Order: sequence, then C-alpha cells, then structure tokens
Amino acid sequence: MRKKLINREGEKKGRSYVKCWQYLEKNKIYFLIISLIFLISLIIGFFFPVFLVDIIEKFLKELVEKTTGMNFFQLLIFIFQNNLLTAFVGLLFGIFLGLFPLLLSSLNGYVLGFVFERTVKVGGYGVLWRIFPHGIFELPALIISLGLGLRLGMSIFSRKKDIKKEFLYNLESSLRVFLFIVLPLLLAAAIIESALIFLLG
Repeated sequence: MRKKLINREGEKKGRSYVKCWQYLEKNKIYFLIISLIFLISLIIGFFFPVFLVDIIEKFLKELVEKTTGMNFFQLLIFIFQNNLLTAFVGLLFGIFLGLFPLLLSSLNGYVLGFVFERTVKVGGYGVLWRIFPHGIFELPALIISLGLGLRLGMSIFSRKKDIKKEFLYNLESSLRVFLFIVLPLLLAAAIIESALIFLLG
C-alpha cells in the first residue's frame, strides 16, 4: 500500500514537471524579452556605470555589513530568502501590466553590470569566476520568474473571451513553475553562493 502511494505521488510530481516545461515552452517569448532587457542593462552597467552610483554603493556596503560574520547556514538562509523574495515579487507584481518585471530585470541587470565593472577594476577579469557559478542557477530562476510575471500581466490583453479564466490559468501555471522549477534553482544558487562566500570571503 505504501509503495503504491509513493508511486502515485511520484507520478503526480512527474505530471506537474511536464506541465511546467510545457508552459515554459509555450511562453518562451516572455523569457526572451526579459533576458534581452537584462543583458542590455548589464552591458550598460558595465560600460557606463554612471547611474544611481551612490544608491548602489550604499546598498552593496549595507549588504556586506549584514553578511559579515555569518556562518555557512546563516548565509544560506539570508541569500535564499532575499532571492526568493525578489523572484516571487517579480512574478506576483507582474499583474500590473507586466511593468514591474520589466523594471526589475533592467535594474538587476544594471546592478550586476555595475558590480562586474567594479570587480574587474579591482581584481581583473579573473575574479569574475567567483560570481559565475551561482549565477548558473540564480539568473535562470530570476529570468523565469520575471518572464512569468510579464506573461501574467499580459493576460489582460488576451484575445480569448474569458479573460478571467485565462488569467487564473496563467496564475496557476506560474505558481506551479515557481514551486517545481524556480525554488530548486534558487536553493542551488544559495548553496553555491554561500559556500563560495564562506570559503573564499
């Protein structure tokens, strides 16, 4: 009996993952839009780091102060919570015509480009290898979340007769993707990033 329940649970999760990937494939244009905005903003932040300088520097300084002295598990929880909040807010606030995900993708891209520029200036391009590992998981998670938020906001412009039904379908699908795809990616990113910070400083 227990084995049957385990098998059923596994089949249920398997179907959920299939639905997630199908939804991602169906709406890939939104993830491409977010990726493009993020990349352009990153390039601007790297080559023209002249905007919001004081605000970003203050933010980075406060971030360093908060994390200084934390052990591995404290860092892990801190990083995971922050990334989780950013990703979920980016998704949920997409209901406002998708404007917030667009703003968040451009802001995050610019800040990352800004950090890259300062990092290279101090330690050269070789130092960037410390940043890339956790980005392998964190950036896809962020792009997926913001893309889902953008798709959610575009539901209002659906050509289908029942806009409410379309919105609820996109909301349910987005939350499923967030649970089964985004959360594991954010957890992996937090583990890698906290390990690198703890070991390398």
